[in-house]
Amino acid sequence: MSTLSNMRQRYLSDPAFKMFKKVLPPLSETEREAMEAGSVWWDGELFGGSPNWNTLLNYPKPQLTDEEQTFIDTKLETLLAMLDDYKIVQEDRDLPPEVWEYLRKEKFLSLIIGKEYGGMDFSALANSTIVTRIATRSLSAAVCVMVPNSLGPGELLGHYGTQEQKDYWLPRLANGEDIPCFALTGPEAGSDAGGIPDQGVVCYGEYQGEEVLGIKLNWDKRYITLAPVATVLGLAFKLQDPDGLIGDKSDLGITCALIPTSHPGVEVGQRHDPLNMAFMNGPTRGKDVFIPIEWIIGGKEYAGRGWRMLVECLSAGRGISLPALGTAVGHMTARTTGAYAYVRKQFGMSIGNFEGVAQAMGRIGGFTYMLEASRTLTTTSLDQGEKPGIITAIAKYHMTEMARTILNDSMDIHAGRAIQLGPKNYLGHHYFGMPVAITVEGANILTRNLMIFGQGATRCHPYVLAEMEAAANPDVQEGSKAFDTLLSKHISFAVGNVAKSLLNAFSGSRFNRAPVSGETAPYYRHLSRMSRALAVASDFAMLSLGGELKRRELVSARLGDVLSHLYLASATLKRFEDEGRQQTDLPMVHYALQHCLHQCGVAFDEIFANFPRKGVGRLLRTLLFPIGIHYKAPKDEITVSIAKLLMKPGAHRDRLTHLCYIGNKTGDPIAIMERAFIALQEVKPLDAKLTQAVKAGDIPRKATLAEKLVLAKEQGLLKDAEVEQMENADELRRIAISVDDFNPERFSSLTLEPGKAA
Repeated sequence: MSTLSNMRQRYLSDPAFKMFKKVLPPLSETEREAMEAGSVWWDGELFGGSPNWNTLLNYPKPQLTDEEQTFIDTKLETLLAMLDDYKIVQEDRDLPPEVWEYLRKEKFLSLIIGKEYGGMDFSALANSTIVTRIATRSLSAAVCVMVPNSLGPGELLGHYGTQEQKDYWLPRLANGEDIPCFALTGPEAGSDAGGIPDQGVVCYGEYQGEEVLGIKLNWDKRYITLAPVATVLGLAFKLQDPDGLIGDKSDLGITCALIPTSHPGVEVGQRHDPLNMAFMNGPTRGKDVFIPIEWIIGGKEYAGRGWRMLVECLSAGRGISLPALGTAVGHMTARTTGAYAYVRKQFGMSIGNFEGVAQAMGRIGGFTYMLEASRTLTTTSLDQGEKPGIITAIAKYHMTEMARTILNDSMDIHAGRAIQLGPKNYLGHHYFGMPVAITVEGANILTRNLMIFGQGATRCHPYVLAEMEAAANPDVQEGSKAFDTLLSKHISFAVGNVAKSLLNAFSGSRFNRAPVSGETAPYYRHLSRMSRALAVASDFAMLSLGGELKRRELVSARLGDVLSHLYLASATLKRFEDEGRQQTDLPMVHYALQHCLHQCGVAFDEIFANFPRKGVGRLLRTLLFPIGIHYKAPKDEITVSIAKLLMKPGAHRDRLTHLCYIGNKTGDPIAIMERAFIALQEVKPLDAKLTQAVKAGDIPRKATLAEKLVLAKEQGLLKDAEVEQMENADELRRIAISVDDFNPERFSSLTLEPGKAA
């Protein structure tokens, strides 16, 4: 056995080891830290080719604590009733003072700070739920709550701060005495955060009348949310120590510090105008600003460790904030579009009955179900203590993209009703704000092309990261030995996946196991096949392209699409089981799963057709889909059935849109549409009587509703109370489909002062 092992190493592993070292893509320090940060969760199962579905189903069901639910039922509802998004965005361009005070007092800005410091210490699920519900009412308000509870001073201090820093800052952040912001992005470095030019130099300087060891800082940042109103600034910069005052390394790297905005030289207060949204966003600058060395988050021992800190926190925060905004769009558009499509009539019938409209409504319903499923599964991972960087990147990218798609669908269906801004318009500001979610915390175009598979290929693969570490081992003999063991396992893994892929192709995935029976069982089997195909395609891509794969962004993006849709489908299946297999939800479940499988098929087809090594592309097609890719987009009957469900009140509609804030004030925009929808549903039997009378010729077809009601009353078809009920319902309908208009003087008074470039 030892002889065989030696021969394998000599003739197979060692040559492969040498080749691997040559083709190994060069990694910068920031790339390495990003790759090593965080953790692997369900994404590792999907990447491995044989996902254990029982593992997925055994993850805890999403469940709020009693304290969290009480906060949501009371304090959150009070906040939502205080918000008037039209006034916030179009008139005040800011939250009202009483709302800011309420956010501080009731600790909306300290949801993630520990109780020992006066914060709420809520779960990721609660944080996400609160932001989602606020965002259905006002995106601007949601962002103001979201940012302090995401990547920023509170989270960084909680994980890395010295005890002295925690004891001073966290109580002040918890009670709202201080408002935080975090400055990372600048004019010369956006998504390439590792390339920030902002500099700090370790030196001695004066602070409070004494000469102390510190840092002289110069920075120029932009797009910083809450910067105009922040009292404490978290700052990321590159730290240099040319005189060796804190160590023997001169270029220490990215470092994070906490600076009061009242500190001499700190510039804040100017505002950007992010697509007319009202949340506070602006630049911050500083020139030759001296701070004590103790202001580094974590103290001077954490000098140069900022990038790792940021990536680890972003691995978690990215899965909460922006996915919550995306989910909010789903809840809000599904509820309002279903109502509007029923209330609005053309050619004598509700527009939702037209198949073209129904197609878009089906997409809204199916995507909304998938959005909520992904939100809860992702927060489940975070509440288990994981920091799954790949999963949160998937959630951020796909959930904001799905939100963009269904928001466009909703705008199309509402048509002119959504175009005219005013207090009645519940879609317009979300439409303005959607690009904000798309572009921040890693622009979507970057996330898809570089992050999901680019990092997932090494992070989630069962062997590649370990093989890379073996190849990078400075002890060549030890590295070669470790590589030999790993390569043997890797080859066995790859051969097994190829064989099983061929079996799946010719058996229609029938031999794959499903953990449940019923209508969803086939989906588990097909998703296992796609997982296996991804494992094979990934191995071939890394083997044939080597370091070139890093630059082949389109290949990487499509492989990432497969992984992403496997995750989204997994979340859908998990939600269906967690909620007790609700049969009325099956159309949405079928839509989501068929969409995911179809997208996997599309991605594979494009990978094979465009693979840089044409022969490899043809070989992969032959091995994985020898008789073709037969996964189709959701069927029309499913789409139409979802549209009907959205236009029908009931538990299914409430379950799908349970986080949408409706309100109960006369002028609440969604409440206006909801009242009309419910009223028209309640008079359906009466409307049917009128329709029957028209068909019988007892009432003229071309008569107005008022004329029809008079005749129906005279003929004894309807009672006085029934006529009044129909008149009231029609008045609510008329109000719901109307739009706002304004005095022309209002427009002449709206001016915007130009500012300097940032």
